[in-house]
Amino acid sequence: MTQSTTADWWRESVVYQIYVPSFADSDGDGIGDLRGIADRLDHLADLGVDAVWLTPFYPSPWADAGYDVADPRDVDPRHGTLRDFEDLLARAHGLGLKVIIDIVPNHFSDRHPWFAEALAAGPGSDARARFVFRDGRGPDGSLPPADWQSKFGGSAWTRVPDGQWYMHIFAAEQPDLNWDHPEVAADFEKTLRFWLDLGVDGFRVDVAHGLCKDLTPPLRDTSGRDTAPLNAPPEGEDHPFWDRNEVHEIYRAWRKVIDGYEPQRIAVAEAGVSAHRLPLYTRPDELHQAFNFFYLRCPWDGPAFREVIDTSLAAARSVGALPTWVLSNHDVVRHVSRYALPLGTDYAAWLATGGRSPAPEPATGERRARAAALLTLALPGTSYLYQGEELGLPEVADLPPGALRDPMWERTGHAVKGRDGSRVPLPWTRSGPTFGFGAGGTGWLPQPAGWGERSVEAQRGRPGSFLELYRTALRLRRTRRGAASFDWLPAREGELAFRRDGLVCRVNFSPAPLPLPAGERLLLASGPLDGGGLPEDTAVWLAPEAAG
Repeated sequence: MTQSTTADWWRESVVYQIYVPSFADSDGDGIGDLRGIADRLDHLADLGVDAVWLTPFYPSPWADAGYDVADPRDVDPRHGTLRDFEDLLARAHGLGLKVIIDIVPNHFSDRHPWFAEALAAGPGSDARARFVFRDGRGPDGSLPPADWQSKFGGSAWTRVPDGQWYMHIFAAEQPDLNWDHPEVAADFEKTLRFWLDLGVDGFRVDVAHGLCKDLTPPLRDTSGRDTAPLNAPPEGEDHPFWDRNEVHEIYRAWRKVIDGYEPQRIAVAEAGVSAHRLPLYTRPDELHQAFNFFYLRCPWDGPAFREVIDTSLAAARSVGALPTWVLSNHDVVRHVSRYALPLGTDYAAWLATGGRSPAPEPATGERRARAAALLTLALPGTSYLYQGEELGLPEVADLPPGALRDPMWERTGHAVKGRDGSRVPLPWTRSGPTFGFGAGGTGWLPQPAGWGERSVEAQRGRPGSFLELYRTALRLRRTRRGAASFDWLPAREGELAFRRDGLVCRVNFSPAPLPLPAGERLLLASGPLDGGGLPEDTAVWLAPEAAG
C-alpha cells in the first residue's frame, strides 16, 4: 500500500496519468474502460505510485476523444457506468491509491443540452449567453467577429444558420463557455460537488488559463498571437482569451468548495502560461499545483535542465508551493522519441514523415529517458508519469492516415497528424491481437507489431528493464521524501549534480565517462556503469557511506 495519509499528501506524490481509452479494455470493443482500469490497478500499486489521474470518461460524441463533454456528471457507455466508476474508486482506495479526475470547464460538447437550447433560442437570448456568440464583421456579417485562431487549426469561430458566430478555442464541436454567465459557475460548482461527494481526491483542470475572455466590443484581433503550440504560453501580455486575471476569481471560489471536504482534496492546473505567471495559479487560496510544461519542453542539455529546475523551484516557493515535474502526456510526442531526435527537431514535421526524417536514434532516446526518470524522481515536488513511460514506450509516429482520430488531422487539411501517436493502447502481454489491452481483436488505434517485448509481462522481473528501473526508483523515493531540501553540488563539465534529503543525483550529459566520487554509495543507476565511471546519458542515485 503506497498511499500517504497526511493532509498534504499531494505535495511530494507520484501521480500516474491514465489515458482512459488506451489503458485497458474489459469488454473487447477496442476502447479502454473503467472496469479495465480497475482490473489493472494492481500494476500501479506494485509500481509504487501514490495516485492516478483519469482523463475524461464522461458522455461525449468523441470529437476530441472525450474532451468534448456532453454531460459532466455521468459516465459514457463506451467507458462503463457510474457504478463502474464507484467500484474503481473503491478498488483504488483499497490499494492506497488516490484518484484525480479531469474537469473540462472551458467548453462543452455541441451535443450538450445547453448548446441545443442556445441554437434554438436565437440571438440575444439568455440561453445563447452561456456561450460566446457574436455577430460577424462586414456589411452582411459574413466575416468572423475577430481573427482568433483555434488550437486545432483554422478559425476559432463557426457560423450558425441564423448568421451569428460562436467561439471554440478547439474543435467546432467544442463551443466555449461564457464564464461571465452566473449559470456556468453554478453548474460547475454542482459538478465539483457531485464527484467530491462520490469520494474523488482531486481534479485536473483542463485549459485552466483559457476560461475568461475579453468580450468588450469591438473584439480585439490577436494578429497571430494565439498560434502557439498546445500548452505553450501565448505571446505578449493582455491576450483577449488566454491567461486573463479574471480566471483567478473562479479558482478562489473552487478552492473554498474543495477545502470543505475531508480528507484533503486537490486541484492541479493545466496552464500554458509564462514562468512568472504560473505561480499565480497556485497561490494559497487557489489551486494546489500546476503542470510544469517548461520542464517537459526542456531539451536534453544539462545547463537547460538546471535553469528550468531553479526557475521552477523559485516560482513555486514564492507562493509556498512545490513544483510538479512532467516528461510526457497525451498531448505531446513521448519523451523516449523526443530524446532520440536532434536538438531543435520540429516534431509536427517529423510526424508528417512517419517518423523517418530526421531518423531517430532509439538507443540514445532510451538511455536519456532512463536517466531523465532518475533525474525527475529525485527532485522535490510531485512527479506526473504518463502511462507507458514506465515501459519505455516510444511515439508511434507511423500510424497510417486512415487510423488517425485527432481533430487536428482534419482541421489542418491533413497537414498535422496530431497526438494519436502518444495515445496508442498499452501492451500488457507478450502476445495476443492487442497484447493484452483487451479481449477483442483490435484497439481503437493500432499497436506496433513489436510491442509484445515492451509489455508489462515481458518487463516484469527482468533485470535492467524500464519497468524494474521505475519500480526500484519509486521504492527508494518513498523512503526519502519529506523535508524537500535541495542543494546543487559542485559538478564536473557536462554533469548535473544535486542533493535532496540525503539522496545525491548525478547525471552525465557529456560524451566522456565521469568517475564516481569517493565516499558515496551507489543506490541505483539508470544504465550500466563504465568501470565504475558514469557514462554519457546516464544518471545515478548515491548516498553518503555514513548514511548506512
